[in-house]
Formats: sequence, C-alpha cells, structure tokens
Amino acid sequence: QVQLVESGGGLVQPGGSLRLSCAASGFTSDYFPLSWFRQAPGKEREMVAVIGSSSSIVEYADFVKGRFTISRDNAKETVSLQMNSLTPEDPAVYYCNVDRFGSPYWGQGTPVTVSS
Repeated sequence: QVQLVESGGGLVQPGGSLRLSCAASGFTSDYFPLSWFRQAPGKEREMVAVIGSSSSIVEYADFVKGRFTISRDNAKETVSLQMNSLTPEDPAVYYCNVDRFGSPYWGQGTPVTVSS
C-alpha cells in the first residue's frame, strides 16, 4: 500500500536550518507530483511546496519563497525540503503528500519547533 514516511524534524533556533525527507513506497512515485504541507496547532493544514514528477515544475507558498527548497530523487523515491532561515512562524507538523488519481495520501508528519 502507499506509504509516506517523513523524517528530519526537530528543534532549531530562529535563523537555523533543517532538512526534511520523505520516503515513498507502495507506488511508482516518480509518476506523481509530491508535496509538503504543514499544520500548526489550531490552524488549517497549508501547502508549503510542490514538485512535479520530473522536477521541472516547483511551486512554493509565498511565506517560504526564498527560504525553503523542495527537491526529489526519483531513483531513491524520496522528496526533501531544505528549510533555511527558520522563523517563529514556521513551527508545525510537516507532512508529505501525494495525490494519486484524486485520492490524497499523507505521512504521519514530522514536527518542527523553532525556539531559542
């Protein structure tokens, strides 16, 4: 079955960096766009970044442009999110997502905390 497993979250100081990774299995991931979403306590889940199947198309939410970079390795079936210049507005649980034929799949999420 489809599985998405995130890793790499943790505690970082403001201005610091983290790299999140998501391992996909149970489907041919290189056929589909892959996304990162986040959800902070009391807030709706929001899209952070999406990358097309061949990496030729990437899109970012305005609040991460210039700070976060999404990438994928189709051979390893992974998608990563490099997060730089983290701010106190970035803490959330970060989720990996794939939409296959109208059905969304989510990982369990990895928490990111930004605190001095």
